[in-house]
Amino acid sequence: MNSIILQDALPNVFAHRTDIQSDIWKTHAVFERDHLYLVEANSGTGKSSMCSYIIGYRHDYSGQILFDDEDTKHYGTSKWVKLRQHSLSHIFQELRLFPELTAYENVEIKNNLTKFKDKKQILEWFDALGIGDKINQKIGKMSFGQRQRVAMIRALVQPFDFLLADEPISHLDETNSRIMAEIMMTEAKAQGAGVIVTSIGKHMELPYEKVFRL
Repeated sequence: MNSIILQDALPNVFAHRTDIQSDIWKTHAVFERDHLYLVEANSGTGKSSMCSYIIGYRHDYSGQILFDDEDTKHYGTSKWVKLRQHSLSHIFQELRLFPELTAYENVEIKNNLTKFKDKKQILEWFDALGIGDKINQKIGKMSFGQRQRVAMIRALVQPFDFLLADEPISHLDETNSRIMAEIMMTEAKAQGAGVIVTSIGKHMELPYEKVFRL
């Protein structure tokens, strides 16, 4: 996949509004592979909705979301499964980790499906992010900031054309935010992938090529 296009897209919940001022809703917004984007948003402007539409979890919008000029509303379940395995990776704002599993198990469960990274690489990421001593700790007993780092590692153990990072550092300090950004961008560049970062305030300090206001 080389491009994601939002063409006149608008959440159904905003259908009655006439005051929409956005770089994405009701416009022609293009995200291209091998480029870096920031989507800045205020609370309640549909940031999480946009992420859910792109990843195919929700379809309650008008307009079109196109992957390489194909309307994703026509995709079936098997198509979405394939895309999420090979083309789209997502760091969820709410993380969606399994609290009863350990930090490493949360990553391993995905890597067992993709066979994309070896254990050595995964453990190196844990160490770099300061949670190497937490690999056997259950997610439910970790802080939100620690969980965010685990979620990022999980997102990287698959091939992807685009990485969607929804408020990935909201609970991280400056040092860990920087390390997380470096790891994420190194992997994205290695895959020639596009990266879309969303934020309602604090965001990764990266050389964004384009900033959208939602």
